[in-house]
Amino acid sequence: MNLRFTFLALILIFSFSCNKETKKVEKVSQADDSSSELYQISKTPLPSNLNWESNLTDPIYSSPNAVKGGSYNSFIDSFPLTLRVVGPDSNGGFAGVIRALQLSPTDYHPNTRKPIPILATEWAHSKDLTTIYYKLNKKAKWSDGKPLRVDDFIFALEMYKSKHIVAPWYNEYYTKNFAKIIKYDEHTMAVVGKNPKSSEDLHYYYGLGAFPKHFYNLSKNFVKDYNWKIPPTLAPYQIDVVKKGKYLTLKRVKNWWGENERFFKNRFNVDKIKYTVIRDQNVAFEHFKKGELESFGLTLPDFWHNKAKGKIFDSGYVHKLWFYTKSPQPEMGMWMNLDREIFKDINTRKGFSHAMNVDKVLKTVLRNDYERQHNAATGYGKYSNESIKARKFDLKKAGSYLKKAGWEKRGADGIRVKNGKRFSVKVLYGAKHHNDRLVVLKEEAKKAGIELELKLMDGSTAFKAMQEKQHDVAHSGWGAMWKPQYWGQYHSANASKPQTNNFSNTNDKELDKYIDGYRLEFDSKKKAKLSRQIQQRIHDLSVVVPTYLIPYFRQAYWRWIRLPKDIATEVSDSATDPLGLTTGGLFWVDKKLKSETKEAMKNKVRFKPETIIEKKYKTKS
Repeated sequence: MNLRFTFLALILIFSFSCNKETKKVEKVSQADDSSSELYQISKTPLPSNLNWESNLTDPIYSSPNAVKGGSYNSFIDSFPLTLRVVGPDSNGGFAGVIRALQLSPTDYHPNTRKPIPILATEWAHSKDLTTIYYKLNKKAKWSDGKPLRVDDFIFALEMYKSKHIVAPWYNEYYTKNFAKIIKYDEHTMAVVGKNPKSSEDLHYYYGLGAFPKHFYNLSKNFVKDYNWKIPPTLAPYQIDVVKKGKYLTLKRVKNWWGENERFFKNRFNVDKIKYTVIRDQNVAFEHFKKGELESFGLTLPDFWHNKAKGKIFDSGYVHKLWFYTKSPQPEMGMWMNLDREIFKDINTRKGFSHAMNVDKVLKTVLRNDYERQHNAATGYGKYSNESIKARKFDLKKAGSYLKKAGWEKRGADGIRVKNGKRFSVKVLYGAKHHNDRLVVLKEEAKKAGIELELKLMDGSTAFKAMQEKQHDVAHSGWGAMWKPQYWGQYHSANASKPQTNNFSNTNDKELDKYIDGYRLEFDSKKKAKLSRQIQQRIHDLSVVVPTYLIPYFRQAYWRWIRLPKDIATEVSDSATDPLGLTTGGLFWVDKKLKSETKEAMKNKVRFKPETIIEKKYKTKS
């Protein structure tokens, strides 16, 4: 996954250390910031005092036994609404696949967390920590054969700043955080930021990805024109066939430029990847048991404990894996929409929080396999505020807060009423397997006099509706990042606007102050303190009910899927992710074993059953 797609920024006025080494020759576009031009072409050499770095020493985590070939069949529960990486509807459930095809100059080693080369071979930074220099890999080329050039990064910056992409978040971030790109030659550039960052964060915040300039036409029709066009890629895979509503396939790029690069070698091994739309997890599991899908996630307790049994498991045709990870946790919760009149009163929000019996969900439906999440950033070390504890189910406290908010009376059905209106809220969610969890919350909430109206939507449609703020309560989650990110979800700049990720419409000046400070701060100790203060303020405002976290992944896979000795990395979310830039593409298909397994099934030949429970990265409690 490319890390460059969800960041934070704030304008800071300063003079750039590299201004003396460059001469402005052309203005491409002023986009949304009239004081900032997109790039400069250098008329002088690179600064001579740069300390160039690379990383060809961190351990390789792929297997030398991996072989190329075969297919990997997976599924998605809803068809994407677009193939664009930015703009309307681009944040749906399939976005992870599309964004995995977007590469940046560097990324982070999944186990050491140190920068590793991706599109760049070397890098350096300015003394004032505002600028990062890159020497691009001259082997890198797009899947249509065109070479990668600095111009592709310049175009990316132009695109992100342009109103034509209809993506306010990107416009705001790239305009206010990126100053320009300095082009020294076709393969050497400097990305100049407006805010100093720590040396470890420069890659993350200013590691701009590339877009193929020769493919795109940035015009007012951009969104419509590129809704379903397939762009060339720098990644090992290219989108191939798109059968709307049914499936998508990716094919391995022939003679991919990165084939023998240190951290790509023996990875991304299958020739074809197919994602079939199967809207029901249970139906998908039946496809898996027939051998039509290569692997299946068993994180859901019902699948691990109850359904992953029977002949194919007992006969050793399918293996099971429980792999503990050591990574930041996604933020999972129920976000209350503060633009709804019912949630404007903080007492109502606190009462609602105490009426959600998350612990009962954990004990019953989830069989104590999951853990309670307590704050907005779990697993980030010093950046996490571990003193915060989520509000527990407590009918007495719920009643007290609701009484303060004027919800004292109850109707004949037991639901609270105020000024003739019932305390009934719509909970929007996008995964069918969450039904049982929400039904428990619904029944328990009735005891507090609250009615939850459960509204299930297709995953992509649900996310779009949440971005459009069509919910009372959004039952959802956010993927974990390199460091906690708050601006998109909690800053007032994104409140009460469509197509933003502030699902709660939080608009709080004190919280804004902390978030703005966090965005500017590059001293790690001060930044960590601000992070903890942000989490405390989010808790105090009671805008979200944290639900649960899962410090591991579980899955089943057919025995012809082969894995490296170490199986996965510290931060993997699957052993059979085919695309993840730093954690994926580690497995391979053994065609001989596949034939052997198919034949054994016909002849009722059994193999030794295999269940792996790997705890080497498990955090000690």
